[in-house]
Amino acid sequence: MSKQPKKKSPWKWIGIGALVVVAILIVAAIVWGSGVFKGLDSFSKPKEESRFGQFEEKPDVTPKWEGKERVNILLLGGDARGLEKTDVPRSDSLLVASFDPVTKKAHLFSILRDTYVDIEGYGKGRINTAISLGGPQLAMKTVGDVLGLDIQYYVYTDFEGFKALIDTIGGVDFEVEKNMRYTDKADNHLYDIDLKAGFQHLDGDKALQYVRFRHDAMSDYSRTERQRNLLQAVAKEMQSTWNIIKMQKILESVSPYIETNLHVPDMLKLGQLGVESHVAGNAQLPPMELVTELKVGGASVVGVRDDEELRTFVQDTLATDDTIPVPTDSPEPGSDNAAGTTDATP
Repeated sequence: MSKQPKKKSPWKWIGIGALVVVAILIVAAIVWGSGVFKGLDSFSKPKEESRFGQFEEKPDVTPKWEGKERVNILLLGGDARGLEKTDVPRSDSLLVASFDPVTKKAHLFSILRDTYVDIEGYGKGRINTAISLGGPQLAMKTVGDVLGLDIQYYVYTDFEGFKALIDTIGGVDFEVEKNMRYTDKADNHLYDIDLKAGFQHLDGDKALQYVRFRHDAMSDYSRTERQRNLLQAVAKEMQSTWNIIKMQKILESVSPYIETNLHVPDMLKLGQLGVESHVAGNAQLPPMELVTELKVGGASVVGVRDDEELRTFVQDTLATDDTIPVPTDSPEPGSDNAAGTTDATP
């Protein structure tokens, strides 16, 4: 019997805050139009207000997105605990959303933050340090080189931005699959984790605890899955009539924590593309078959067995569509070729 197609998920649900922010842009652009133009425009910070203002902007060698070719967006969740506003945090989460305007297929790649890669001008290092070394430009360059993709845009948010989003939409009802507990006095216990298993209402603080927890057998591997599951619930909540009505308030609440090189015209083009697209697949990078555990300076990092195979894996993933049923050799019951039937032709 043929496999049933996988249930489609709205493209908006993935990423620790960042893709949900993109979802906000889409809904806002469609529902409110020019009424939230100022709010959308505030996501693109001038140099004097940017957390990344100390970095010299280099000429952008990435081809400009014209709206007809593949577009790739780097989604960055920053860990700014204990830092001043002018300090640059590492990326606590990194994702790439890739859209093909021709096929209307969207793919998402979740990148393990401890992946050990080449960072231009700095040698080898964890991929999550690229942003703290050279800002979003270097992060886009680093991720693009690893994946073999042109990264045209980035969207950055931090813990407080994620919490503000959840609190402004009124929290989210969610099933926490197990007890989760972790304490860290390094940040004066501001971001300790203490969750009980069971279905419950999560406010911004509790939701952040859930997507940050990685202190189990699979560590960051299972954490990225939790992020995807929680954000799916958040996206559904944001689609409610009440939160659409509150869209301007939502934009205002997250604006101080969002940075992007997207300008409003780009947002509107991406918004239209997002509405028309469907999620054709998602994958962890590097995939488990290409992961190798390394020790660098006594610390564990994630190595890549073969860089070229990783880039091939990315291209293979982009060529697939998980929503299309995969045919099998077994005939459907009742078909002419099913067991027990014969050719009636003499």
